[in-house]
Amino acid sequence: MLKPESQLEVIKRGAVEIIVEADLLKKLELSFSEQRPLKIKAGFDPTAPDIHLGHTVLLEKMRQFQDLGHEVIFLIGDFTGMIGDPSGKSEMRKPLSRDEVLENAATYRDQISKILDPKKTKVVFNSEWMTQMTSSEMIRLAGTYTVARMLEREDFRMRWLNQNPIGIHEFMYPLIQGYDSVALRADVELGGTDQKFNLIVGRELQKEYGQEPQSVVLMPLLEGLDGIKKMSKSLGNYVGITEQSGEMYGKIMSISDDLMLRYYELLSHISLEEFSSLKEGLKTGAVHPKHAKENLALEIVERYWGREQAMRVRNEFEQIFRQKGLPDEIPSAELIWDAPEMWVPKILKLSGLTSSTGEAARLIRQGGVSVNEQRLNDPDAKLPAGTYLLKVGKRKFLQIRAKTS
Repeated sequence: MLKPESQLEVIKRGAVEIIVEADLLKKLELSFSEQRPLKIKAGFDPTAPDIHLGHTVLLEKMRQFQDLGHEVIFLIGDFTGMIGDPSGKSEMRKPLSRDEVLENAATYRDQISKILDPKKTKVVFNSEWMTQMTSSEMIRLAGTYTVARMLEREDFRMRWLNQNPIGIHEFMYPLIQGYDSVALRADVELGGTDQKFNLIVGRELQKEYGQEPQSVVLMPLLEGLDGIKKMSKSLGNYVGITEQSGEMYGKIMSISDDLMLRYYELLSHISLEEFSSLKEGLKTGAVHPKHAKENLALEIVERYWGREQAMRVRNEFEQIFRQKGLPDEIPSAELIWDAPEMWVPKILKLSGLTSSTGEAARLIRQGGVSVNEQRLNDPDAKLPAGTYLLKVGKRKFLQIRAKTS
């Protein structure tokens, strides 16, 4: 087991906030002196059957704790999943049925085994203790928080101000999630930044029930392929861990250079020293972004499909790349748009691919402009913010990452 200070450095990699860092260090020191692993908890509601790379940010952090010698508890929120997490929602969610939750949960065990060591991972369902809770125990739990404190949550507060309905069952969600930490006697809980309120509720409830409060490690929400919005299947900007290897490789190769570093920090298994060296190499030009992106895509595909398949799809991707006449090195740029959509001729002018919108419109009518390798024929076309490969004429290429101001 690494020394506590070294463990903390690993834990802090990619983390947005640790509540409270000094307390976590004390837990690590006690664990080290007693050679007793800490209980590390992370909960996942089975609201969808597939896990994507955004979900794996927490899983990768759990794996790091596992490698450090601690006990990892993967909690499937089959009980809370029937309520529906209200975090970040502007309206009341429709609860899932028991059958829907169990069907989704059934796929989770196989998927998480691609990241976590199944022999060292404890999988639990919060229905194990919640269905055993009596009415009086539920009332005691509900009595630990006031409506005023619940309305401190930004999403609840905004819904209240906008007169959007809030179900009483939604107030129970953070309490039940917090009670999971009591039932498991968790030392540390991991969660995304959108879960901060819920995780702090867990700390408060542990005090209420006479336990030492858990430390909280908040991880960022991974941006999707567009580099703007949170990775989500509904937005189509995701990379699923069960999708085909070629599709996975191609998607990762499509991300911007800046987003590539973000993915390296949160998803790659390279060491902190290697990551620092990579950033320095990209800064000085010693490492080419395309080669770094290839290594990232190769690493992630290998994790889910094996080395042989990863090498095969890399070679196939390079062959297709050359067949389509794409250069080995494509410059990239980031644009800030003042509206959700922008007129394509304006995009071409702002990106420097044409000298004017008039020239851009003329080239579009002549069939000389492609977006994501699809010829564009409408000079009035608009594009939403996102990541695009633009081609003007035969030799001008630019990959842009556009986001709204």
